[in-house]
Amino acid sequence: MSELNPTNETGLIRISDDVVSTIAGLAALETPGIAAMSAGISEGLAKKLSGKNVQKGVSVEVGQVEAAIDLRVIVHYGSKIQDVCRDLQNNVREQVENMTGLMVVEVNVKVEGVAFKEEDTEEEIQNRVK
Repeated sequence: MSELNPTNETGLIRISDDVVSTIAGLAALETPGIAAMSAGISEGLAKKLSGKNVQKGVSVEVGQVEAAIDLRVIVHYGSKIQDVCRDLQNNVREQVENMTGLMVVEVNVKVEGVAFKEEDTEEEIQNRVK
């Protein structure tokens, strides 16, 4: 749990690790080229997560004024992985720093999978062939 301005005359401000994880996860999902967060290979095949499970795929270490973030992600097939990951690092750093006031010292990204386009639905196939 982070404590900002521990000598603040009005009291202590604490930011929990879960808050930082949620901010980082949401910022990651908003990054173009990121298909989903990954629950990790240890839980079987990489599972796509969103909504309230956004903290999955995010690990944080939060100090009094700094934070380090580790992300596990799945990227869209055809994306330039290096560019997507660089954008991801910048987006997560910016959002966490802006919302918490913590200095993000590192954002580590592990790409655990590639998301392919979903199979064409039967309706799309019928509309395609006349």
